[in-house]
Amino acid sequence: MRVGVIGCGYWGAKHLRVLTQIPEVSLVVAIDARPDQLSQIQQMYPGALCASSLDDVYDLIDAAVVATPPRTHGPIARELLKNGKHVLVEKPMTASVAEALELIELAEKNNLTLMAGHTFAYNAAVTALKDLVDSGELGSVYYLDSARLNLGLYQPDVNVVWDLAPHDISIMNTVLGAEPTAVTAWGSRHAGGPFEDVAYLRLEYGTLGTTANLHVSWLDPCKVRRTTVVGSKRMAVYNDLLDDGRLRIYDKGVQALPANDGAMPMSYRYGGIVSPHIAFTEPLMNEDRHFVECVLTGARPRTDGYAGLAVVRVLEAAQESLATGKTVDLLEVSKA
Repeated sequence: MRVGVIGCGYWGAKHLRVLTQIPEVSLVVAIDARPDQLSQIQQMYPGALCASSLDDVYDLIDAAVVATPPRTHGPIARELLKNGKHVLVEKPMTASVAEALELIELAEKNNLTLMAGHTFAYNAAVTALKDLVDSGELGSVYYLDSARLNLGLYQPDVNVVWDLAPHDISIMNTVLGAEPTAVTAWGSRHAGGPFEDVAYLRLEYGTLGTTANLHVSWLDPCKVRRTTVVGSKRMAVYNDLLDDGRLRIYDKGVQALPANDGAMPMSYRYGGIVSPHIAFTEPLMNEDRHFVECVLTGARPRTDGYAGLAVVRVLEAAQESLATGKTVDLLEVSKA
């Protein structure tokens, strides 16, 4: 199998590194219009073929990873699918719901693999967190909370929601096994740029009676990558910045007792903390191996086009909510 990587910047270079280690990939083609970038890639991965234009290598590849700026994802993936190539598109899969639907239709029509690059869905800690929820060990899920904060990196073409929130939306959808039914967003521009650099999202999973709160920021002194799930029995915290114990389960909780003289006494449970051993393998390696396997076997990707669409649908709703200050009902939008 021969795979092209279109866009050899931060994420594209990571895909090149991983793909060169997968035995089923016989040829990796690095495609980037920047000569300096290609020169660096050639030095780092001498076994990769380098090209400045996708048009020059269509006949040399069977599939491609699209790791270009977000607004170009849809158009590039569309051309690849039209030319019979399997496609993995980095997050967000497209810049609009309409583009995502078009890619899904093209992939299904041409019997091609379309996969969204939601790396955290291939993270062993996120899988373990999902298993905790599915098994009922945490009890009924009251709410989820996530924070993805750092000082930078400011993007030239999208706001912080489109840049960072896809990770957390994908994690929430994966862990809950559901899609949001409503989205509310607040955001601000602080550093003088054209896009929001700090934002808060509230996702309502109406079918589950659960909510999720997301905080994303390019303007924070501390790097944070944390997801908390609060259940009626236990609570769990996934911290991606920890080398050991990325997932911790807290045997803690609160329960209301019968009212006494008008007061509302609460029973607090302070139990132990368990950090289960999780065999960690690189999520991007898991993701790219899965993509190659799906192309070769025809299996449906874990993060297929519909998973990518679900995230883009939330992002588009969040953008509307930022503009209007109103909650966007995704069930009503889907009927429109």
